[in-house]
Amino acid sequence: MKKLALNILLFTSFGSFAQQQIGNANMEAWENVGTATEEPNNWNSFKTGTGGLAGFASKQIERSTAIRSGATGSYCARIFSVSILGAVANGNVTVGQINMGSSTPTSANNYNFSKIADANFSEALTDQPDSLVYWVKYTPVNSGDQARVHAILHDNYEFRDPIDANSVPHTVARAELNYGSTNGVWVRKSIPFVYEGPATTSSFILITFTSSKTPGGGAANDEVLIDDIELVYNAAGVNEIQNNVFKAYYSVENGLQIKGDATAKYDVVYLSGAMEKSGNQASLTGLTLKSGMYFVKSANAVVKVLVP
Repeated sequence: MKKLALNILLFTSFGSFAQQQIGNANMEAWENVGTATEEPNNWNSFKTGTGGLAGFASKQIERSTAIRSGATGSYCARIFSVSILGAVANGNVTVGQINMGSSTPTSANNYNFSKIADANFSEALTDQPDSLVYWVKYTPVNSGDQARVHAILHDNYEFRDPIDANSVPHTVARAELNYGSTNGVWVRKSIPFVYEGPATTSSFILITFTSSKTPGGGAANDEVLIDDIELVYNAAGVNEIQNNVFKAYYSVENGLQIKGDATAKYDVVYLSGAMEKSGNQASLTGLTLKSGMYFVKSANAVVKVLVP
């Protein structure tokens, strides 16, 4: 159950303005530890779910001390899959609420949602972050399986994940990643928010971590440890797109991504003004860059890109 209704405000070195963060993002505050209803404050799992099958929910989250060296606190969140009557129930934690409407994992009646009328099951966010960063240690039973994170900025609407047709018009931006085993070590993940709309005004963020990218996928005892979640903000604005000519963003996993005219020439320029590389969209896709601020320029537009 969510106890921390207010987002943490983070002051950056870029100015005296505050930028919103997710409450209890370092997974330090918990309630009902050691009981069946144990959950991190500001986050929710099956035991605080709703829907016709909520009474059959199992405990699939717990506080863990298996943190990495350099973590900000003493605890992380452990989510895990279980087998129920021969079917796999994925580990699931969200800042929204879980609706448990069907025993069939892939049913449209099973979803996470922002219950915007209840601060216990929604996360207000009016800022527009550039990327979502978090630390994870993922240990699947079967090699090749993948876990998932999905963060959605949306307007004042009871948004669902998986996204249904009614939620689509209320989408502002999304950051999503399916990822494989971290091979027994903690790994830092950075996923860019892609601002494709069609909505433009952020009111809430819905974040979901699951132990499998597929509902009912993976295997019992798949384990995901999650810690130190952060929203990263571009000091000069969030990947600003001038004249709506093209889009550019960067992720640790996939490098530089440009979406625009495939025949156009683009210059990748470091904040200092030094030229990093020039080329067309295909030749620059996947380009690896060191941390810092860059400008991707075409003949008539510039996009600011922050590399974490």
